[in-house]
Amino acid sequence: MPSQSELKTWWKEAVVYQIYPRSFMDSNGDGIGDLAGIIQKLDYLKNLGIDVIWLSPHFDSPNADNGYDIRDYRKVMAEFGTMDDFDQLLAQMQQRGMKLIIDLVVNHTSDEHYWFVESKKSKDNPYRDYYIWRDGQNNTVPNNYPSFFGGSAWEKDKTTRQYYLHYFAKKQPDLNWDNPQVRAEVYDLMRFWLDKGVSGFRMDVIPLISKQTDLPDLSPEQLARPELIYADGPHVHEYLQEMNREVLAHYDTMTVGEALGITFEQAPLFTDARRQELNMIFHFDLVRLDREVWRKLDWTLPAVKAMYGRIDAAAGSHGWNTTFLTNHDNPRTVSHFGDDSPPWRSLSAKALATMMFAQRGTPFLYQGDELGMTNYPFQGIEDYDDVEVKGQWQDFVLSGKVSAEEYLTHLRQTSRDNARTPMQWNTQAQGGFTTGKPWLAVNPNYLEINAEAQIHDPSSVYQHHQRLIALRKANPVLIYGAYHDLDPEHHQVYAFTRTLEEYACLTLINFSREAITYQLPESIRINTVLLDNGAQLDIPQQSSHSLTLQPWQATIYSLS
Repeated sequence: MPSQSELKTWWKEAVVYQIYPRSFMDSNGDGIGDLAGIIQKLDYLKNLGIDVIWLSPHFDSPNADNGYDIRDYRKVMAEFGTMDDFDQLLAQMQQRGMKLIIDLVVNHTSDEHYWFVESKKSKDNPYRDYYIWRDGQNNTVPNNYPSFFGGSAWEKDKTTRQYYLHYFAKKQPDLNWDNPQVRAEVYDLMRFWLDKGVSGFRMDVIPLISKQTDLPDLSPEQLARPELIYADGPHVHEYLQEMNREVLAHYDTMTVGEALGITFEQAPLFTDARRQELNMIFHFDLVRLDREVWRKLDWTLPAVKAMYGRIDAAAGSHGWNTTFLTNHDNPRTVSHFGDDSPPWRSLSAKALATMMFAQRGTPFLYQGDELGMTNYPFQGIEDYDDVEVKGQWQDFVLSGKVSAEEYLTHLRQTSRDNARTPMQWNTQAQGGFTTGKPWLAVNPNYLEINAEAQIHDPSSVYQHHQRLIALRKANPVLIYGAYHDLDPEHHQVYAFTRTLEEYACLTLINFSREAITYQLPESIRINTVLLDNGAQLDIPQQSSHSLTLQPWQATIYSLS
């Protein structure tokens, strides 16, 4: 009997493309991307080879956190369009054989949501227990919980004189999942979207839904990593299994959880198919490998490889993984792990894509990465939009803990806004994203990096992604094959195999500007080149196990 990881499902074989709708395509010139703009670009995504679109929040919102503060779960954000536009998007995608998953943001709502508006009216309001309210302690907050966006995780309400909990912005009060009425409301809104034709959910900070009993103070050690405590609530698995039982089991869905605070040891509790919780989760240990909150640290290739090994092992034989290198919360891939200087930008972007698509897991490609879009050249604090940055500026700079120069130097490399600048479609003003003033500045390198220039260029980052996606779909070994790192400690070369029954392939990537002579293990017999990223190839003779890897060369070989 095959293990769960070998059982074939559509969501294991799919390639997912994340759209951050505010920055994707503006159809009406107001400077904000919208659903009609996405419809205009569906053929672009279909031609790329995309099967599933993950749409970041499209719900009605006052936008304190760019849509992750939801005011009405059954209404489309006015800037993005109408429910008719959403229905049209679904219909157009279905005509092209594509599926849609949407964000499920149910750890918290907006403070303008009807539930919270009612909840704060009085202590005996029917909606009071939809949120987490506590009395203060000694004329201050109920406990020492910090918010991820700076300051305390508690906000005092003037009417009832109690505090409400918010792990994120004060306009994002946390829901009380211990209240069965809250869970019933969530399951009902999930059915609403699934009945419309949505194929699943990316679940925002889903491990945080269950709160610690009695909400005790955190120790100094816990305060350094509060997400580890927030994600370890006593009922999280009970609630996810109930969600599966009540809703997901009745539809053919894919689910992926944003696994903030989840360790590799805890991961199987969420993704082991026998537990009937989630299909897969996003591990952030790789993309945050060189991060300490807002500080940029150094990373090494052995550390990257070790993290991939741990991610693969965490899926086990009964789970499944995601493979991704950025999203709307992280800097651009080529600026983070590659070399975004003009001579090496294209080659290194293609090398990183090769690494990502050759891993075992469902690939999640973030908009613009298929073009090799780079970090934005931020100058001052006024260039940033992110609510997280504004909170950190208050906590660290205005408080005098660090200098503005130090904070901004790190932020240029780590800011979420790097990934949120508008898509670069062509060489027209604003990169063709809008005819108006964009909500966030377009990267000035759109004249060199844009979709129009790459679609018909065989040497482009875009076409390399096309070829990678086609190769993965044509070779089950790249989907279901076992992963093995051949040389974990090498500081310049990433060499790994995928094996499925009698099929095997080898991926070799040179992570530097320098050519290197690399010695293959005796057991490796290269057969043919399946895909390369445009670097000059050296194919060893059968009798030789030595080959020269060019700078930033990335090649996938079939093995004899």
